[in-house]
Amino acid sequence: MRSLRSWIVVCTTALTVLAAVLSAPAVPAEAAPRGRPAFAAGPAEAALRRLLPRHAGQFDLVAVDRPASGDYFAVSGTAGHVRVRGSSPAVLLSGVDWYLKYTAKVDIGWPGDSTSRLPKKLPAPVGTVRRDASVPHRFALNDTDDGYSGAYRDWASYEKQIDVLALHGVNEVFVQMGADAVYYDTFREFGYAKKDLASWIPGPAHQPWWLMQNMSGFGGPVGEKLLDRRAALGRRIADRLRLLGMTPVLPGYYGTVPPGFTDRNPTGPVVPQGDWVGFERPDWLDPRGKMFPKVAEAFYRHQRRLFGDSTMYKMDLLHEGGRPGDVPIADAARAVMSALQTAHPGATWVLLGWQSNPSTQLIDAVDRNRLFIVDGLADRYNGLDREAAWHGTPYAFGTIPNFGGHTTIGANSAVWTTRFNEWRTKPGSALRGIAYLPEGTGGNPVAYELFTELAWQSAPSDDAAWFAAYAERRYGGADPHAAKAWELLRAGPYSTPSGTWSESQDSLFTARPALTVGSAASWSPSSMRYDASTVQRALTELLRVAPELRKSDAYRFDVVDVARQALANRSRTLLPQIRSAYEEKDLALYRQRATEWKRDLALLDRLLASDRRFMLGPWLKDARSWGDTDAERAAAEFDARSILTTWGHRSGSESGGLRDYANREWSGLVGDFYAERWTLYLDSLDTALATGRPPAAIDWFARDNAWNLERKSYPVKPTGDPVALADTVRVALAAPLAPTALR
Repeated sequence: MRSLRSWIVVCTTALTVLAAVLSAPAVPAEAAPRGRPAFAAGPAEAALRRLLPRHAGQFDLVAVDRPASGDYFAVSGTAGHVRVRGSSPAVLLSGVDWYLKYTAKVDIGWPGDSTSRLPKKLPAPVGTVRRDASVPHRFALNDTDDGYSGAYRDWASYEKQIDVLALHGVNEVFVQMGADAVYYDTFREFGYAKKDLASWIPGPAHQPWWLMQNMSGFGGPVGEKLLDRRAALGRRIADRLRLLGMTPVLPGYYGTVPPGFTDRNPTGPVVPQGDWVGFERPDWLDPRGKMFPKVAEAFYRHQRRLFGDSTMYKMDLLHEGGRPGDVPIADAARAVMSALQTAHPGATWVLLGWQSNPSTQLIDAVDRNRLFIVDGLADRYNGLDREAAWHGTPYAFGTIPNFGGHTTIGANSAVWTTRFNEWRTKPGSALRGIAYLPEGTGGNPVAYELFTELAWQSAPSDDAAWFAAYAERRYGGADPHAAKAWELLRAGPYSTPSGTWSESQDSLFTARPALTVGSAASWSPSSMRYDASTVQRALTELLRVAPELRKSDAYRFDVVDVARQALANRSRTLLPQIRSAYEEKDLALYRQRATEWKRDLALLDRLLASDRRFMLGPWLKDARSWGDTDAERAAAEFDARSILTTWGHRSGSESGGLRDYANREWSGLVGDFYAERWTLYLDSLDTALATGRPPAAIDWFARDNAWNLERKSYPVKPTGDPVALADTVRVALAAPLAPTALR
């Protein structure tokens, strides 16, 4: 197994290097005054051909040395010949993106683009536009991203993600794909049989929480072929990032061990970690003991063989309730840092700023210049003083505008545009970066674009003006209705305040049925965070956008997304009416309201089926594609289904509260899971009203987990006209609810 995996890695690396050589033409002499290129522009040119195949030839990408002041790009040129100078391949792409947004006025979003609106000959930039990065660190991806964004994606999906990250200025990306192979190979050296490790490592969709020492085993077992494929893909991701001048941030080793470690290695010792929301946590190897440096050495050795080296390694001690036992945090931190520096001298230890993490005991025990904190709460709470709390440790201003991959739109974006620059420019500031950390990516494109642009602005932007410009480039042309729609969205879901939450409320359509339910996920807002009418009015305006602008991919995504959100918001006004009718024992009115609820769910499912990005079918097809046998395909599908529904076993789902944490409005999931669940519940209440008997008890976990075990295939190609379906939603929302007089 070990030799096979090494062969796969060698072949993958060789192909990557060969591709880079073939795609890297000589850089013009002016890019390197000292006679040699600052770097190869070829990888950026290759990305440009993928992103803009019809226009890539009109760009001249020029490599320049990075000055002491940091990254920069400059855009100049004439019509049909745009010159972009930049200090790395990724920064060159950032310069291209700036040109597209502010000269050509089109958008490549995540997701959605309007590049079909580009003229055959690109317009000339006005003079020379230069932008300097205001911070050196531009970090992306939460520890949870692989779980909630799709653990079974293929190379094409990751390649597109990397291109879009580079295009928007990101230069540091967390990469966990293939970390399971590192752990597997490491602990084979410490007395574990293959079957022991295969059952300890969770299925890919649940691995992020295993890597954070929260749980193990669920969704597995994993086989060696799966480990090999994931390691090869992880290497390919890391190598592509390096080619673009970006840093792959790899998982570090901080002490997670499989069960029975001291049985095999008596000197140990280990600290039991207890439970995490219903799951038994893996043991923690005491970093002070003799075994820790040995395990860490093996871990980093295997990681280097499989993925190469990095300068940044992410790990968090005792994440979300871990127990130190009798181990002083300071001693543990010193040992963890020592192991990292032994393997990778000068490397940076990246930590997540979350809850009480990192502790001052950790921070004060090590060289703070070798730490970097990506703050997941910078826009969520008020009264934060990171310099005082973290004793001057360098950190990134971060945001988590999305939990669990929810499809809800919105963000505390008005907080970003003021607070980021206030923190960056205050005396003694330790702010050195930005960190885009949604738990699931692939939605909320305006949030991604605005947040990543912070790093290239020297002063706060005017929010209203920025959204107006976004409306124009998003659809590839100025339109008063598009401008009005985005102004309404800015004033509503994208102006939510800090203080309590960093994401908007989720949909009650996706909640476990109850008349009093306030959120689908246990840790989501229980009420509206903005005026719902802003979204409904924005939908009306979007549907008035000029026909020629409706053809763009961005418009078609947005009109479905906004219609989806408008319909989801109505769940919060309709459910209280259902409850009122039930409590008043008004059967006729109850049936009217329940019928309207079911109709809304049916309409929602049809709407979502019109765009592949809102469909369950591709998610499940991707999972099945990783299995060679029927049993492997079934295991992968269960892993992919369960993360969306029960999340885990009965204990984690019920007592732990993880059920529906990753809820999302996708066609197929709405129609076959959420709608069926609500129908069962509402019909039971109908029977109770009609008979006078209490409603029948429902074992929701058993019902939900039965769906997880199904093997039904769902469509992977969209059906229906998204604009027509969005208009159907508009009409439905404009119509008053059935009047009580018709009882």
